Amino acid sequence: LTNTNITDAQEMETTWTILPAVILILIALPSLRILYLTDEINNPSFTIKSIGHQWYWTYEYTDYGGLIFNSYMLPPLFLNPGDLRLLEVDNRVVLPIEAPVRMMITSQDVLHSWTIPTLGLKTDAVPGRLNQTTFTATRPGVYYGQCSEICGANHSFMPIVAELIP
Repeated sequence: LTNTNITDAQEMETTWTILPAVILILIALPSLRILYLTDEINNPSFTIKSIGHQWYWTYEYTDYGGLIFNSYMLPPLFLNPGDLRLLEVDNRVVLPIEAPVRMMITSQDVLHSWTIPTLGLKTDAVPGRLNQTTFTATRPGVYYGQCSEICGANHSFMPIVAELIP
């Protein structure tokens, strides 16, 4: 009932198992270092804290005297011609281009997600936790996003509008 030829290829099996694992580790270590270095920003020009509430966002420009404002979606009756329905807000976040910006993101009540796809930004807003993301925009314009988390009824009515100016 015992076959003595079973152990003949154990060295080869060990090699073709361990060698790919070593190669993956050699590829991963420099990549993790680069990923960590690109996430850190040393001297941001602006720090903005974004707090997600049910159906609106609160923004705090902490570097400039604690300027605080709420950003609500505009109802259809208040839209101007050319405004995007369900995406336009009453108070936009205004930021400069070509300046490093740090966004501190948290939530007051439930999980939210601060997302602007055209800027490549998506950070979860978790109650009791302060997440951060950094970016440097290179083109002026108005960028639209929404809460992309299922955070309750009417969660899709939490638009985000960033106006980037020179």
